[in-house]
Amino acid sequence: MSELFRNIQARTRLAGTNKLEILMFSLGVDSRTGRRETFGLNVFKVREVLKAPPITAAPEMPAVVEGMVSMRGILIPVIHLGRYTGINTEAPPEVMIITEYNGHTQGFLVEAVDTILRLDWESMRVPPEMLTGHMSGLVTAVTELADHRLVMMLDVEKILAETTPSEDESLFDSIRPVESGDAMVFFADDSAVARKQISRTLDAMQVKHRHAINGRRAWEDLQSLADHADSMGEPVSNLLKLILTDVEMPEMDGYILTRNIKSDPRFRGVPVLMHSSLSSDSNRQLGISVGVDEYIPKFEPRKLAETVGRLLSRRA
Repeated sequence: MSELFRNIQARTRLAGTNKLEILMFSLGVDSRTGRRETFGLNVFKVREVLKAPPITAAPEMPAVVEGMVSMRGILIPVIHLGRYTGINTEAPPEVMIITEYNGHTQGFLVEAVDTILRLDWESMRVPPEMLTGHMSGLVTAVTELADHRLVMMLDVEKILAETTPSEDESLFDSIRPVESGDAMVFFADDSAVARKQISRTLDAMQVKHRHAINGRRAWEDLQSLADHADSMGEPVSNLLKLILTDVEMPEMDGYILTRNIKSDPRFRGVPVLMHSSLSSDSNRQLGISVGVDEYIPKFEPRKLAETVGRLLSRRA
């Protein structure tokens, strides 16, 4: 297992190439289907994989939170992924995946890890509505392996949002409207949880907005918007004041989306704000290298509002 993850840090070189590597794992036999499904996590967010250590139960935690473990002096919450997804087996999970999202560390208990798979974001497809409903919106992308198995990428942001304390409503109450005129913000994110928070932030600011659920759809929508501006004989910057993009998205990631935007002269003058839970310095530098104007972490509504407001006022 340690051999499998020896070079995780070096894998960041894949960012900006529309490629990714995913860690495949299983949770057990799904009683609803009778099958052992295969799931995936982006390797960028995996810090370590180890045999599940003794876990200390903690009071007043959701049932899917197994407890806490101490790792190198840091207390880490541990989430039972099988229990969370409704895939319960008699045998306790034997493996723990340590992940880092937006500067927060947590452990996921799983049945077993498989291997690391390298593929293009283009091969990651938006899941069909039937699967989305069956998994309660937990799956953000699906890809098919050579042996015809499906690998389902989990929306970890949704998992964390539902297993951590409720969102502090005061975060939104403190956001004030901005003088934005007819400014329109376009954003792209594959996570329903993230899209909801972005929308709430922009609504509190009283800023008009549209969105897409991945980079490819965003690029198609943005090109249509630019074509519409051309037909009206005006620059697209008159209609669109800011583009906000996630990094990890099926079909086209945020790095390629940004590169496309910055290489199209019709979008000259429209700032791109990268908004991601990949908050390391290396990812920030990769964002800058493809031309983003600013890079901020996810799930900080005040920071998002402050940055969006500043960029819009700069445009004004």
